[in-house]
Amino acid sequence: MVLKDKRAVVTGGAQGLGLAIAERLLAEGCNVVVADLQDEQLRKSVDALAKAQGTGRVTGVKCDVTQEADVQNLVRRAVDVMGGLDVFVANAGILISGPLVQFDVARWRKVMDVNLVGQMICMKHALPEMEKAGGGSYVQINSKSGKKGSFKNSAYAASKFGAIGLVQSAALELADKGVRVNAVCPGNLLDSPLWKDSLFKQYAANQGISEEQVRQKYIDQVPMKRPCAYEDVCNVVVFLASAQSSYMTGQAINVTGGQEMR
Repeated sequence: MVLKDKRAVVTGGAQGLGLAIAERLLAEGCNVVVADLQDEQLRKSVDALAKAQGTGRVTGVKCDVTQEADVQNLVRRAVDVMGGLDVFVANAGILISGPLVQFDVARWRKVMDVNLVGQMICMKHALPEMEKAGGGSYVQINSKSGKKGSFKNSAYAASKFGAIGLVQSAALELADKGVRVNAVCPGNLLDSPLWKDSLFKQYAANQGISEEQVRQKYIDQVPMKRPCAYEDVCNVVVFLASAQSSYMTGQAINVTGGQEMR
């Protein structure tokens, strides 16, 4: 347990990758506050985590990361429940795709509001609490699209590029305070609910191919010839949250099976 007794928050933690990260942090010894906008799913997930990991180690807080009052409440609750804050995993995000010249501006702004402004709000309130605790680790869940433009996916890519700039800027401001700020850039989580329920349909429509062809297209782009898995991402999150990465800040680490070499 490399994170025994650490106090962690995971946003967007009620399902998918966020839930997998919360599970892994609990398994590594953390106490965890899980935050999500989806109230009912949040309750179900927190109940399941508590049953599996033991009551008293996990708490749920409803939070919209685009609303500063919600984030302020989330951080306050986390500090009240756990006595401080050591790790903040900013996983909440959305993806809306479409051709740039046809993109509805309000929908484009919504992606920026969640994926970029929401990150800034979380940093604004989480980082001072880590400084008070004597140090900590803020881990932003970014994307390979934060490193390279994405076809008919301008809002998402722009938000993720900006979020890496935010990580580097925050890292510079907090480096001498014992607070580290890093990002994880996963490849395509093709077996996740996000892809199965939404992205395959969006990309098939945008690209004029079948959902099966979309899946094969993205696997073919990976030198290791498999999709990214939750465990691949969780391994890096745990590393960045732990003292094993104590000399790392301002980094955006690819977890892509070599895809970004192409």
